[in-house]
Amino acid sequence: MKRVIVASKNPVKIKAAQEGFERMFEDLKFTFEGVEVGSDVSDQPMGSEETYTGAFNRASKARDVFPQADFWVGIEGGNIEHGTDEMEAMAWIVVLDETRLGKARTAGLFLPAKVIALIREGYELGHADEKVFGIENTKQKMGTTGLLTNNAIDRTQFYVPAVILALIPFLKPELY
Repeated sequence: MKRVIVASKNPVKIKAAQEGFERMFEDLKFTFEGVEVGSDVSDQPMGSEETYTGAFNRASKARDVFPQADFWVGIEGGNIEHGTDEMEAMAWIVVLDETRLGKARTAGLFLPAKVIALIREGYELGHADEKVFGIENTKQKMGTTGLLTNNAIDRTQFYVPAVILALIPFLKPELY
């Protein structure tokens, strides 16, 4: 039984990690546990680099807290500004084991003007969503993607493909 530590207590992130691992390694058994650790980046990371750094820091800190696990997963959402009017939401996933690093970025989606305005006022994306859509705790439910797609793609489904892609170096270690 392989132990996976997800650097978050958010059930959406734990479920996304679980789905990704189980799809990539159908013959292995895993246990999944979440741990709260800091990212050492802004509460609302801006730009791909800061977002990646947050995911890497979370995975590394989870490894420090639970060194006896087999894998550590950091998931960090962030936004990328495109000019003065557009903002893209995306996330980085980092997976570590004792010797390897796997990483992948989710797809991106462009945010509505009302949400962008609130982020520029200092709100995190999830809190901006709550104000615009009038729904509480969206970060542990459908997330921005679910809100904007009427749950055609919820937050878990948004993360799973990037978790799978971040696991490639562990599935094909001879190539990495």
